[in-house]
Amino acid sequence: MDWHSSNFDWNQARAFLTTAETGSFSAAAKKLKLTQPTLGRQVAALEEALNLVLFERIGRKLLLTPAGRDFLEHIQAMGEAANQASLIASGRTQSASGDVCVSVSDIMALYVMPQIVANLQKIAPQIRLTIVAYNGLSDLQRREADIAIRHVAPSQPELISRKVREAKGRLYASQSYLDRHGPIDTVDDTKNAAFVGIGEADELLTFLHSWGLPVTQENLRVLTTNGPAGWELARQGMGLTPMTDDLAFYFPEMKMVLAQLEPVTVPYWLTTHKELNSSKRIRFVFDHLADTLLQKHLPFSRTAQPFSQVASI
Repeated sequence: MDWHSSNFDWNQARAFLTTAETGSFSAAAKKLKLTQPTLGRQVAALEEALNLVLFERIGRKLLLTPAGRDFLEHIQAMGEAANQASLIASGRTQSASGDVCVSVSDIMALYVMPQIVANLQKIAPQIRLTIVAYNGLSDLQRREADIAIRHVAPSQPELISRKVREAKGRLYASQSYLDRHGPIDTVDDTKNAAFVGIGEADELLTFLHSWGLPVTQENLRVLTTNGPAGWELARQGMGLTPMTDDLAFYFPEMKMVLAQLEPVTVPYWLTTHKELNSSKRIRFVFDHLADTLLQKHLPFSRTAQPFSQVASI
């Protein structure tokens, strides 16, 4: 890199970026914990170094000039790079190297974990993750996993748990199935509907009956023990199936059926052993998972749709 060609420093660039984002010198100074005169001098020094006018005042408003708007795009990229560098440094200083095993359901392993793993590899590359795709409850006390994402809270006192999310479970069907079968507007319409079952048939029927649906074994046309396979079968028009809305959100071809039904609450519990208090790497991964799952939308791997690609050939 030709450092001689870069005739301004990052403090000046940051002052300009924050001023452009906040719209005033006073707000930018407050955000950067500087005095307004100091921030103003930094912006002025940047303008002098670049030989450009970046802002102009129109009444009480501070507006970017055309040159300022062009320059802003490049400085925003610098800001994002600086934030990423800070995250990487944080990951390397706050976490020790080593292995961390995370147990999740198979559907989360396919659709959610790839993006989480990619982010962790960027900020803490010295941590090696093992993802266990398991729909049961991994025994954390026997160290079958270090961390688990569960839909039930643990009862063992040796485990630490945090509720990080709450989704709603509803019935979904593909548009192709509804076009072929006809609309399903009432509970009675499910008597002749096909269902894709994920898990044991008896457990699914008990669950559907608790929802008030008059279905029988005859309605369970397809059964699978694999969550992604069941969801994909439903996407391919094989029948209705339950799904949480935070995952169904990413599949516009899947339509909510019987919206009048009371949705099922599906909590997400992040669980680990008490060793979390003494293991820096487990603490780091636990906190990163918590921060990610607390967001409004789940991180979604848009490339994780292998069945539909095969079926479209």
